[in-house]
Amino acid sequence: MSTPATGREYPARPIVGIGIVVLRGSDVLLVRRGKPPGLGTWTLPGGAQEVGETCEQAARRELAEETGLAVGNLMLAAVVDSIRPDLSGRVQYHYTIIDYAARWQGGEAIAGSDVSEIAWAAPDDLARFDLWKEAHRVIAVARSLLDRG
Repeated sequence: MSTPATGREYPARPIVGIGIVVLRGSDVLLVRRGKPPGLGTWTLPGGAQEVGETCEQAARRELAEETGLAVGNLMLAAVVDSIRPDLSGRVQYHYTIIDYAARWQGGEAIAGSDVSEIAWAAPDDLARFDLWKEAHRVIAVARSLLDRG
């Protein structure tokens, strides 16, 4: 029997990831990843949940670490699976991502920790960021939830 992997690459089980859709008016907050996986790609702020931390605490911590922002009420928006195989077909990364939605309340977003850039993207400008298709879906769900709430 092989020894299970303990890192984020080739995990023995899925890792819980947390994402957060922050809307400022109709613009959505995006970050460019500064570390793997996804180095250099644009995405929603977020990261791995830590042991002893609730999902909501993880969302707030990741948002603060990556952007310096804090938000008020969080709404559960979506749950997404990100499964990335390597060239041989073996699962290299497997995240189950719990995405929240919130409205921006103030402050200036500044790139921190594992992001290299931050952008506020207008709905008609999202295509230029080459987001994962699931990110587009989650953003749409978040807009709908926040517009109702």
